[in-house]
Amino acid sequence: MNIDKFLPINLYEAKKRGWDELDIIIVTGDAYVDHPSFGASVIGRYLEYFGFRVGIIPQPDWKDKESFKVLGKPRLFFGITAGSVDSMVANYTPNKFKRREDAYTPGGLPGKRPDRATIVYANFVHEIFPDVPIVLGGIEASLRRFSHYDFWDNKVRHSVLLDARAKIIVYGMGEKQTLQIAKMLSEGKSWYEIYQIPGIVFSLGEKEFDTFIKDKDYILLPSFEEVSQDKDRYYDFQRLLLEGMKRKKILVQRDGKRFIIQNPPPSYTSQDLDFIYSLPFMRLPHPSYKEKIPAFETVKTSIVSHRGCFGSCTFCSLNLHQGWQVISRSEKSILEEVYRLTKHREFRGTISDVGGPTANMYRLRCKIHNIPGSCPERDCLFPDVCKYLEVDHSAQLNLLKKIKEIEKVKHVFIASGIRYDIALKDEYYIGEIIKEGYIGGHLSAAPEHVKDHVLEIMKKPKFKVYEEFVDIFERNLKKYRKELYIIPYFISAHPGATIKDAWDLAMYIKGLGHYLEQIQDYTPLPLTPASCAFYTEYHTLRKEKIYVAKTYEDRRLQRALAQYKDKKNREFLVKNKKKIPFPLEKLLG
Repeated sequence: MNIDKFLPINLYEAKKRGWDELDIIIVTGDAYVDHPSFGASVIGRYLEYFGFRVGIIPQPDWKDKESFKVLGKPRLFFGITAGSVDSMVANYTPNKFKRREDAYTPGGLPGKRPDRATIVYANFVHEIFPDVPIVLGGIEASLRRFSHYDFWDNKVRHSVLLDARAKIIVYGMGEKQTLQIAKMLSEGKSWYEIYQIPGIVFSLGEKEFDTFIKDKDYILLPSFEEVSQDKDRYYDFQRLLLEGMKRKKILVQRDGKRFIIQNPPPSYTSQDLDFIYSLPFMRLPHPSYKEKIPAFETVKTSIVSHRGCFGSCTFCSLNLHQGWQVISRSEKSILEEVYRLTKHREFRGTISDVGGPTANMYRLRCKIHNIPGSCPERDCLFPDVCKYLEVDHSAQLNLLKKIKEIEKVKHVFIASGIRYDIALKDEYYIGEIIKEGYIGGHLSAAPEHVKDHVLEIMKKPKFKVYEEFVDIFERNLKKYRKELYIIPYFISAHPGATIKDAWDLAMYIKGLGHYLEQIQDYTPLPLTPASCAFYTEYHTLRKEKIYVAKTYEDRRLQRALAQYKDKKNREFLVKNKKKIPFPLEKLLG
């Protein structure tokens, strides 16, 4: 394999390209996989297209500062990301035990990504190259850009911008912002000019702030000192943060003598996405790796059709990262990528997924999104599917049909799952994805719980909506004589879920007649509304006290009820049966 076609990971590879110096060096907590599902690769390829010399330091040895010198000193800046997953989520289970594997590491080995990787990497870079600016990006930096409740420390932490002593955080997907930063630094622009770029977070001192913010319209969030000491103020902070983001306002938070400032996000178009996904990705791990990378194996023949989500699930970080609107690629762009993929050495005839956060949001749109002030809440799917959301799945169905007709394509699946509440608006769609074979044995759906008051806290549809979808799905299975299954995903110990709610969930699962592995222990992700509920014990929609399972025993009890067939869980339930005010033998029998 020609190693010159990958972005360089050391000076030897850089010099093979004729580069004596790099403009930008990206440090990432992931292995280097040159694929459009891996953020560091996307940013690197995007910058490369515009003439910048970019290298990647993947998973540097965080116990050896020499590993940060393998590409030398960049001319413009270091870009630092913890990787595709927050490092604390990557390294610890929801009950704070060390994970035994990391899907973004060759062989799935754990321990290659440090805790709080963004800060650790930044500290090394500061020590070795103190005069080189640092730009943070990726999901970890995005979700920690303001003061935030940290589940692992069980306290409110400062913005990672301050902890990492970085110049800028690029929040969201980041291609446009990173390119603008690179161009402006290359042109010798001042930092005050760079601070005008949309989609970034930066900090200023008191005097600088007064000058910079003068005459600007902004929302002042409660300060770090307030939110770290007063849970009521943390709740107010969470509400104002989401309100400001939906209204695309400048957001400001004071932390000691510094001000954290977030500019509104940049706008992306279909043309932007078409260009990004046309870049010359190798769709392979770097040749230096000898073992398989589990995360790559999952997505290697998948196609991203869109970004963003109309949902507002309170436990999910997606809106904070990709926004509340969906941007879809053109049909032409996707078909061209499929053609390229069919010629790839890894292709075996199956497109494993054509989708995004949710497959059936492709080409859906809000009728009034671009009308200023028309919809300040931006809750397209809660409490019901909004009447202004145009639900028309014909574009997705036509796309899937055309992909299926491409030579060498044997199967096309939508493994990223669907929003069943949207699908219910178009029963023809449900029948077509069954009839045409777009479901690979099972369909992923995420009711998340069976109790409506818990679903309200999650901002998910009422459970009867899921049951209605199941009825229609099964009716179509009989109609088309298909043997497929719905695999429901549930969350245990979510804020608001009591032991009674966990019992009702367990009894529902028992009624299904088969064991479910798709039970996820709730993890409070930074800056999400549900993490605010976990910390403050307030409802996500109103300042009303709710029950929150916080201890290991209480959280495990809810998980054990949901997966009662597991031997260790049964033993745990029997041992703790006094904490379960219900006939346990009814569940275990």
